Amino acid sequence: MGKKVLDEKILFERKDNFLGYKFCPRCGNDLKQEFIDNKDRLACTNEQCDFIYYHNPVPAAGAIVIKDRKILLVKRAVMPRVGWWCIPAGFMEWSEHPTQTAVREVHEETGLDIELKSLFDIYTGNDDPRMNALLILYLASEIGGELAPADDAQDAGFFGFDELPGKIAFISHRQALADYRERYLK
Repeated sequence: MGKKVLDEKILFERKDNFLGYKFCPRCGNDLKQEFIDNKDRLACTNEQCDFIYYHNPVPAAGAIVIKDRKILLVKRAVMPRVGWWCIPAGFMEWSEHPTQTAVREVHEETGLDIELKSLFDIYTGNDDPRMNALLILYLASEIGGELAPADDAQDAGFFGFDELPGKIAFISHRQALADYRERYLK
């Protein structure tokens, strides 16, 4: 069977409705919306279970890789925003440190090996229809590998800041590009 593709409106509606969760992951009982700690949250209806679903952002990490005053970007091959460009980044795996995530994601998406130099900045994003993210970006240098898009990137390349693609996928990535320009190119 083919992969089911949902449109962004449906994904945003589900995200805004506690990602569609209905059952407690601990005991399997229904979850119901309650006002807890001054927020709407989902709580287990089983009086023996104390599970509360905290609708938290998901951590992600990536790297700003600059070469000859050009920044590395990847063109998305998967939802959301297929065909739009972004900084190579992705969601952290369970046992990873954000630095490991950044190095892994750049390699998976571009084929390049990098060395992280320093933390660049941390951004929040709520314009991804799947979930809200906490994006940790590092400054990095290319140290090896061969540029070749892979994984969830259909293209990859270095762009001058005066020749960036028109469609940058996420607000946090657009802000990071503007912040880099302001801090390093003035």
